[in-house]
Amino acid sequence: MSAHAPDQPTTDTGAHQAAFDDAAPQTAAPGDEHEGGAAAEGSETVMQAATTRIHELEARLEEMRDKWVRSEAEIQNVRTRSRREVDDARQYAVQKFARDVVEVAENLRRGLASLPPASDSDLPLAGKLREGFESVERSFLGILERNGITGTDPTGALFDANLHQAMAEQPSADHPPGTVMQAWTSAWTLNGRLLKPAMVVVAKAPDGGDHGARPHAEATGAESLDKTV
Repeated sequence: MSAHAPDQPTTDTGAHQAAFDDAAPQTAAPGDEHEGGAAAEGSETVMQAATTRIHELEARLEEMRDKWVRSEAEIQNVRTRSRREVDDARQYAVQKFARDVVEVAENLRRGLASLPPASDSDLPLAGKLREGFESVERSFLGILERNGITGTDPTGALFDANLHQAMAEQPSADHPPGTVMQAWTSAWTLNGRLLKPAMVVVAKAPDGGDHGARPHAEATGAESLDKTV
């Protein structure tokens, strides 16, 4: 029999090399670093583009919102203006007719004012006629008021250029300067709008006197003193 040599331990070279490779630090290839930097730069570019686009869209949205608000305000103004025009047309469509009717009321007032004052010597018929005309005037004025036509006697009130037409200016010691001392006609309005101004006589300070109102007795005394001198 031949003798066998004892078994020698065998060395697995491949396994040792693999373990060495695993323990050795991994070194990235130059190409991998370049690709990573390019990817980061690409992501940053995309984010910048997205941010710019968002800002553009926000600006566009704000612009559209501003246009919408302006359009809504303009539509509301048109509605308000149209409603006002319709209301004015409804209220003042009869303005010319109302002015003519006011002439009738003024003529009726002049006719009544021309009648002599009532006295005990009047015939009963004359008294009844006067009462009848006055009743007609009251009824007529009531009809006008129910339809928005109102007459105001400005006697004693301050002169108002919006309601009064000065036909004359007269010195007076009994009336403050600038007040209506006599009204020839009333001031007529239609639903608050001037229809016909009152024709009035405006008081002014007496010649040579102060510009305020003076009591009648004081004025009379001053005039007597002037005559005596």
